Order: sequence, then structure tokens, then C-alpha cells
Amino acid sequence: MNIKSIFTLLTVLVLSVVPTFGQIQKKQSIHITVTGIPLDEKGRIDGDYPVGDGGTVNMPFIGAVAAAGMRPEALAAVLQGRYKSAGIYRNPTFQVFATIGGSTVVEQIVMVGGFVRGPGPKKYTQGLTLWGAIQAAGGATEFGSMRRVKLTRRGKVTEYNVKQSQNMQIPLEPDDAIDIPEKNIWGQ
Repeated sequence: MNIKSIFTLLTVLVLSVVPTFGQIQKKQSIHITVTGIPLDEKGRIDGDYPVGDGGTVNMPFIGAVAAAGMRPEALAAVLQGRYKSAGIYRNPTFQVFATIGGSTVVEQIVMVGGFVRGPGPKKYTQGLTLWGAIQAAGGATEFGSMRRVKLTRRGKVTEYNVKQSQNMQIPLEPDDAIDIPEKNIWGQ
């Protein structure tokens, strides 16, 4: 093999690798931050997100967004456009940071059960409150008691009256479990 052939082979190898370098991959963890939105909304968006097997990332308010194969700055532009066109935010600025080496991340959840419209696992995001998780499950049914909501954290059960505003803001942690019991004979 002469030097020209070796150089050609190396060039082909480098060019075949370069397009994927820096691109977001399936099962990769990405970190997303946003500015230019109300501070109370920022906590719902900022955080780490897993890129699923289908190559999408599930974003609050807008759902699944294709991410695999994109560069972080391109995904940031797509997110900005989607939130603007949906009328959710007027002037958001997104930043996307892809992990080096494509580390995987397991989606964190909270469980919401009992007398709610959509029981089951709900995605945990930083800043999620007791009220927010119940609303993510569709809210209590007409038979569900918001006065005796049980929160289980690391095996300890605490009961809250979520009709009281201070209890609506109880911050949740990953793997918390929430149970909305049936109303008693007094409607509580």
C-alpha cells in the first residue's frame, strides 16, 4: 500500500466519524436550561432529560421532540421555536448540553395512585410539588379525598390536607408515592 492509499483510507475513516461526533445519541443524557421565561416556570424546564429509544426527549408542555442525530445547538433552536410557536413562551433562550461519552440516564418518577383520573408513574422534574403531581395524574376524581392525601417517602407515610395551600407546595423527591384515598361518609 502506498502513502496516497493510506492517506485516502484515513480521510474516509475520519469523514465517516466526524458527522456523528457531538451529536445527541439515543439513550443519552442531555441537560437543558432556559432563560427568558418566568422564574417559577424555569424549574419545570431546567434539568437532565433522557433521550429515549425512539430518539426523542419528552419536554414539559410540548411533549416528544426529536433529538437523536442533532447537535445540541440545533436542538436548542428547535425547542425555542416549538415553545414560541405553541404560544407558551414569548422569548425563551434554550441551552442544551450533551454528556460526553453518551452516558445513559434512568428517568426519575413519582407514583400517583388511588382516586385520581390517571393513576400511575409520573415523570419527576426538579421543583415538582404534591399538587403538581396530583394534577399530572388528572386530579382527584369526584370520589377522591384531597383532605387525607398520603405521601410515602423512603417507607415513611405522612398525611396532608392538600386543600390547604401550604400543603400544595410540598416538594417531592424521586420515587415518592402519593395515594388519594376515597372520601369517607362525611365527604372528606
